[in-house]
Amino acid sequence: QAQLVESGGGLVQAGGSLRISCAASGRTFSSYAMGWFRQAPGKEREFVAAISWSGRATLYADSVKGRFTISRDTAKNTVYLPMNSLKPGDTDVYYCAAHTMLVRTTAWTYWGKGTLVTVSS
Repeated sequence: QAQLVESGGGLVQAGGSLRISCAASGRTFSSYAMGWFRQAPGKEREFVAAISWSGRATLYADSVKGRFTISRDTAKNTVYLPMNSLKPGDTDVYYCAAHTMLVRTTAWTYWGKGTLVTVSS
């Protein structure tokens, strides 16, 4: 019954900010790496950011470095992705994921259903 549920998506103007969240339930993910991926229609799902189980290590796609910051609250079993300086190219469905290792691939164990982020120009 492990489940990841994203929230916080919506419409934002270019240059604006938005924070999306992922709440985990059914089990604790304290020993798992947590990550964010995104996918647009007609494109493959791509890695965005990830954080280790301890929160001491992070990975980012080059396209979001300096703009997005992944964080987690282990006690709340929740991961966050504050997004700044948003661009129209950031428009995607954003998916939360959990895995036993911190990797940039899409081969993660648990997945949420996604939350839509739309950035207008």
